[in-house]
Amino acid sequence: MKVLLLEDEYPAAERLQRLLHQAAPEAQVLAVLDSVAGALQWLDAHPAPDLILSDIQLADGLSLEVFEQTVVRSPVIFTTAYDAYAIRAFKANSVDYLLKPVKLAELTAALTKLQEWRTPTATPPVPDDTAQRLERLLDALPRPERQFKTRFLVRSGEQLLPLAATQAAWFQSRHETTTLCTLDGRRFVVEYTLEQLESLLDPAQFFRLNRQLLAQLPAVQRLHPHFNGKLLVDLHPAPSDEVLVSREKAGAVKSWLEG
Repeated sequence: MKVLLLEDEYPAAERLQRLLHQAAPEAQVLAVLDSVAGALQWLDAHPAPDLILSDIQLADGLSLEVFEQTVVRSPVIFTTAYDAYAIRAFKANSVDYLLKPVKLAELTAALTKLQEWRTPTATPPVPDDTAQRLERLLDALPRPERQFKTRFLVRSGEQLLPLAATQAAWFQSRHETTTLCTLDGRRFVVEYTLEQLESLLDPAQFFRLNRQLLAQLPAVQRLHPHFNGKLLVDLHPAPSDEVLVSREKAGAVKSWLEG
């Protein structure tokens, strides 16, 4: 069995390879890749592996982007610390969806499931409603307390600085670049999209005000009624452009601020 491993954390990749060797001694890891770009390039240049073991979060984005940008015929076992991406993973030839830290018994069971799918004499699965299958998949997942992103590593000149998520006032996306502005007014470029940040940060503290801006609670100073039911939001520090919330989102913003 030839396996492609997508994992951006070296210790996690080493541990997963050890577990794979225990669960399937005959397995051969063809490559360990840490990025979406690297995975797309590899898949374009090589025959499809027998299996892809893939973390959700890679160095340059979500591994799900690989399966949405190219045709991947290999079955996939996803590993991740979060279950927020289960719906998209379910659509990407997913055999199973294992929460980290992956246990040997869980990986063995997933490989057994893969083998059963491939057995020519196996009884084909009865067609089922996709929503019901997805519901069963989610119900089967363990539900540990969700862990949100608590810090960033940002570049300042030639240095990399650790920055707590609680120091962020807002994140703004402009011209495909995301800027983090701290509560004391410093600004840094971060390698995340607003969509990724929205799923990684605590929704009790961070809210997507509009397509361009995600704000933390302490940065919101006041709200002003605006035309057509919109809201004008005063943030501190203030972005260069005014921050408007659509009429459709206005109620949700008020509920978020009230707690």
